Amino acid sequence: MSDETGASPHPDAASARRRDLALRIAVPLLVIALLVLIWYAYVKLSGVPSYILPGPAAVANAFVTDWTTLAPAFWVTTKITFLSLMLALVGGVGFAIFLVQSRWIELAFYPLAVILQVTPIVAISPLILIYAPSTQVALLICAFLVAFFPILSNMVQGLKSVDHNLINLFELYGATRWQTLLYLKLPAAQPYFMTGLRIGGGLALIAAVVAEFAAGSAGAGSGLAFRLLEAQYRLNIPRLFAALLMLSLLGVAIFALTSFIFWLALHRWHESSLKREN
Repeated sequence: MSDETGASPHPDAASARRRDLALRIAVPLLVIALLVLIWYAYVKLSGVPSYILPGPAAVANAFVTDWTTLAPAFWVTTKITFLSLMLALVGGVGFAIFLVQSRWIELAFYPLAVILQVTPIVAISPLILIYAPSTQVALLICAFLVAFFPILSNMVQGLKSVDHNLINLFELYGATRWQTLLYLKLPAAQPYFMTGLRIGGGLALIAAVVAEFAAGSAGAGSGLAFRLLEAQYRLNIPRLFAALLMLSLLGVAIFALTSFIFWLALHRWHESSLKREN
């Protein structure tokens, strides 16, 4: 970005940003590498058997040897997670817009969303399994219900937090309700929506795994949760660690993706993403 004279930013500022980015990447990687070394040293020095605590080499070997088993399960879990998150985004935003249209609508319908949120998904998953046409649809519904409420709650709060002076200004210029919603309320609610997206992304993955535990699904179309249980029953602990690591990497990828979307949407104008000198 150029200053008022049209000149480019000072080279020192650009190099400082590059150093800051390098540190943000290098420091976590160094910490992870240190933890892996400690793990390796403990397993090597203590002589603990691999069926209790496998070493990093055994887990890496499980990735290679069991890839044909873990990869399809990883894809199933990933698909359920992202589909449920997309449905939660559409449903949460749409239902939030519906709720803020009237105080009476909010009083009538918002408690229903709260009831769905506070009811443990493990408790209602048997009913969902009974009425859903297939196990995959049941898992999708369970993950959707968990990811739905954070997006709805944050979106409602964002739509209700618009500056009333701006709303009065729109009314003064004769804007319709939908014009006010489209050009004022929705843009103003973006930070709240992005926060809900970041929370909902992680919860969608957690819910997909928990729902599969509750459903007890098995077979070729099962996800990583079943592979975790299968490895536990067979005492194949390296495969269990490999599946856990795949779930962790998927969670990190979802967080990185939602954080990037957050930055992309807000870094040019919102206070939470603008850099300050002090």
